[in-house]
Amino acid sequence: MKLIPALLFVSSSLFAAEPIVVKLWPGGAPEQPGVKIEAEKEVPKKSADDVQRITNVTDPMITVFKPENPNGTAVMVCPGGGYGILAYEHEGSQVCDFLKQHGVTGILLKYRVPKRDPKDPGREALQDAQRAMGIIRHHAAEWGLKPDRIGILGFSAGGHLTVMTALHANARTYTTDPALDVEDATPNFVIPVYPAYLVNKEDITHLLPGFEVTAKSPPMCFIHANDDPWPASASALLYLEYKKLNIPCELHIYAKGGHGFGMRKSGGPVNDWPNRVAEWMKSMGYIP
Repeated sequence: MKLIPALLFVSSSLFAAEPIVVKLWPGGAPEQPGVKIEAEKEVPKKSADDVQRITNVTDPMITVFKPENPNGTAVMVCPGGGYGILAYEHEGSQVCDFLKQHGVTGILLKYRVPKRDPKDPGREALQDAQRAMGIIRHHAAEWGLKPDRIGILGFSAGGHLTVMTALHANARTYTTDPALDVEDATPNFVIPVYPAYLVNKEDITHLLPGFEVTAKSPPMCFIHANDDPWPASASALLYLEYKKLNIPCELHIYAKGGHGFGMRKSGGPVNDWPNRVAEWMKSMGYIP
């Protein structure tokens, strides 16, 4: 795997040969005073079929997986994990593998976890997503990407992060770098998969503050399961906000699936969600 600093040109021949890793904060990620995080590590699996989990991320980065026949579309993938860990495989690298099958460049975001402030758990993750989107747009021509076909997809906390990035892309809470933050961080389309933290579990009929949709909000495709402990009403409510403004959107709520299914196969209809997303992307012109 090739590691490069942000804004360094990569030749197409080298890029196609192996994934490219770009660190988001060459001078170190912005942290609140007094924050101390132990060394990054992989959480031990509890069983042979358990999922890969990474925690203690202090050096966030993106890994770019280019397909054999790229079509110019890219999707930044945000794993979930309650802002405590990153489910890095079944909600991350395996999703990038699926996207590559459709000619889409998958870009895996490793954002900072665990949360630094329980009152604002997604603060650092949003900073990382904003910076990452800007870097992707900056490299679009070099990486063979269409700047108007760069989307974001995320699961659970990562789903929350996709929505926050879409609705607050340029409301940065860090000191911007004129070389790294000049590009618009708004994704062109958004795919929240069982997003968490959009509603209060004690009141599932109203979105929490901070999720105000405007006429400029990018199109969304929602994936959720009705038996998810993080209520599917969250996706439905945000979908309705989109409908009020006649913004392109699509909603899939499966009867069963629970939470955290990602790319894991249970044998149920919910396992077909990636194909529904691909169909939506084709209908919207994101997959030519």
